[in-house]
Amino acid sequence: MDIFTERDWKLFRAKLPEWQENYMDKLNKEYTEILNSDKLPSEKFWELEKRILNDKKHVGVTAVMSRSRFLDNIFSLLYEKAIVYEDLSDFSDELKNHVHNILKYN
Repeated sequence: MDIFTERDWKLFRAKLPEWQENYMDKLNKEYTEILNSDKLPSEKFWELEKRILNDKKHVGVTAVMSRSRFLDNIFSLLYEKAIVYEDLSDFSDELKNHVHNILKYN
Protein backbone atom coordinates (compact mmCIF):
# COMPACT_ATOMS: atom_id res chain seq x y z
CA MET A 1 0.00 0.00 0.00
CA ASP A 2 1.35 3.42 -0.95
CA ILE A 3 1.47 6.09 1.71
CA PHE A 4 0.58 8.83 -0.75
CA THR A 5 -1.10 9.00 -4.12
CA GLU A 6 -0.36 10.85 -7.34
CA ARG A 7 -3.24 13.13 -6.41
CA ASP A 8 -1.56 13.85 -3.05
CA TRP A 9 1.66 14.79 -4.83
CA LYS A 10 -0.14 17.13 -7.25
CA LEU A 11 -2.15 18.65 -4.42
CA PHE A 12 1.00 19.24 -2.38
CA ARG A 13 2.66 21.00 -5.32
CA ALA A 14 -0.43 23.19 -5.71
CA LYS A 15 -0.77 24.05 -2.01
CA LEU A 16 2.90 24.55 -1.11
CA PRO A 17 3.28 28.07 -2.58
CA GLU A 18 0.33 29.37 -0.54
CA TRP A 19 1.58 27.63 2.61
CA GLN A 20 5.01 29.17 2.06
CA GLU A 21 3.56 32.65 1.52
CA ASN A 22 1.55 32.35 4.73
CA TYR A 23 4.58 31.10 6.64
CA MET A 24 6.80 33.90 5.34
CA ASP A 25 4.10 36.42 6.25
CA LYS A 26 4.19 35.05 9.80
CA LEU A 27 7.99 35.31 9.82
CA ASN A 28 7.86 38.88 8.53
CA LYS A 29 5.56 39.82 11.41
CA GLU A 30 8.02 38.25 13.85
CA TYR A 31 10.86 40.18 12.22
CA THR A 32 8.86 43.39 12.57
CA GLU A 33 8.50 42.69 16.30
CA ILE A 34 12.27 42.36 16.53
CA LEU A 35 12.78 45.64 14.67
CA ASN A 36 10.18 47.43 16.81
CA SER A 37 11.65 46.19 20.10
CA ASP A 38 13.39 48.47 22.58
CA LYS A 39 16.77 46.83 21.99
CA LEU A 40 19.78 48.64 20.64
CA PRO A 41 19.87 48.89 16.84
CA SER A 42 22.90 46.62 16.71
CA GLU A 43 21.13 43.98 18.84
CA LYS A 44 18.09 44.10 16.58
CA PHE A 45 20.28 43.79 13.49
CA TRP A 46 22.20 40.75 14.72
CA GLU A 47 19.11 39.03 16.11
CA LEU A 48 17.32 39.54 12.81
CA GLU A 49 20.28 38.31 10.80
CA LYS A 50 20.49 35.15 12.93
CA ARG A 51 16.76 34.49 12.53
CA ILE A 52 16.80 34.99 8.76
CA LEU A 53 19.84 32.74 8.31
CA ASN A 54 18.05 30.01 10.25
CA ASP A 55 14.54 30.55 8.85
CA LYS A 56 15.58 30.52 5.20
CA LYS A 57 16.56 26.86 5.62
CA HIS A 58 13.00 25.91 6.57
CA VAL A 59 10.78 24.04 4.14
CA GLY A 60 8.23 26.77 4.79
CA VAL A 61 10.61 29.08 2.92
CA THR A 62 12.55 26.80 0.58
CA ALA A 63 11.45 23.26 -0.21
CA VAL A 64 13.26 20.66 -2.26
CA MET A 65 10.53 19.49 -4.59
CA SER A 66 10.91 15.78 -5.20
CA ARG A 67 8.69 12.82 -4.58
CA SER A 68 11.36 11.27 -2.38
CA ARG A 69 11.21 14.34 -0.09
CA PHE A 70 7.41 14.61 -0.08
CA LEU A 71 6.79 13.11 3.36
CA ASP A 72 9.83 14.82 4.86
CA ASN A 73 8.50 18.12 3.54
CA ILE A 74 5.07 17.50 5.07
CA PHE A 75 6.57 16.72 8.47
CA SER A 76 8.95 19.67 8.29
CA LEU A 77 6.07 22.01 7.50
CA LEU A 78 4.17 20.64 10.48
CA TYR A 79 7.13 20.90 12.87
CA GLU A 80 7.92 24.42 11.66
CA LYS A 81 4.26 25.30 12.24
CA ALA A 82 4.00 26.43 8.63
CA ILE A 83 0.91 24.22 8.44
CA VAL A 84 -1.30 22.37 10.89
CA TYR A 85 -2.67 18.85 10.53
CA GLU A 86 -6.04 20.24 9.40
CA ASP A 87 -4.31 21.68 6.33
CA LEU A 88 -4.04 18.10 5.10
CA SER A 89 -7.83 17.63 4.99
CA ASP A 90 -7.94 17.40 1.18
CA PHE A 91 -5.27 14.70 1.03
CA SER A 92 -5.87 10.95 0.89
CA ASP A 93 -6.89 9.05 3.99
CA GLU A 94 -3.74 6.93 3.67
CA LEU A 95 -1.52 9.99 3.88
CA LYS A 96 -3.49 11.58 6.71
CA ASN A 97 -3.46 8.32 8.69
CA HIS A 98 0.27 7.91 8.19
CA VAL A 99 0.98 11.47 9.30
CA HIS A 100 -1.39 11.16 12.25
CA ASN A 101 0.28 7.93 13.41
CA ILE A 102 3.75 9.43 13.22
CA LEU A 103 2.68 12.59 15.05
CA LYS A 104 0.95 10.55 17.70
CA TYR A 105 4.24 8.91 18.69
CA ASN A 106 6.39 12.04 18.62
